[in-house]
Amino acid sequence: CVCDGQGGPTQCALKISDKIAEQFDGAVLLMLDGSKMPPDYRVPPIVMYERKDSRWILKDKHMIMLRQWEETRAIASQMLEAGDHALLVDFDSHLDDITKDWTNQKLNAKIAELSSPPNGNI
Repeated sequence: CVCDGQGGPTQCALKISDKIAEQFDGAVLLMLDGSKMPPDYRVPPIVMYERKDSRWILKDKHMIMLRQWEETRAIASQMLEAGDHALLVDFDSHLDDITKDWTNQKLNAKIAELSSPPNGNI
């Protein structure tokens, strides 16, 4: 579980984020607020933390800009309605069963298909 039940990241999520931040300057911790994923919700359900002085600090939501949010929301809605989220394989699942593709090629192909313009050119 990434969320601690109060909207913040769990200790496990923070430890993983710390390890990533050690290797990559400017790393951020992104979380999705699942309660704000309905198709009619117009505000991006993203919560962002940035690393400052060895702590993860919640970034002001007014400072986060997402390009193509409406298109992203529409594609996510289509995929949720079709049950495509069941195709998602995380790396932990891959470690349990190495036949599972953690690079999610099928899911990526579906996203590319849904985001392509009608004439097929990206």
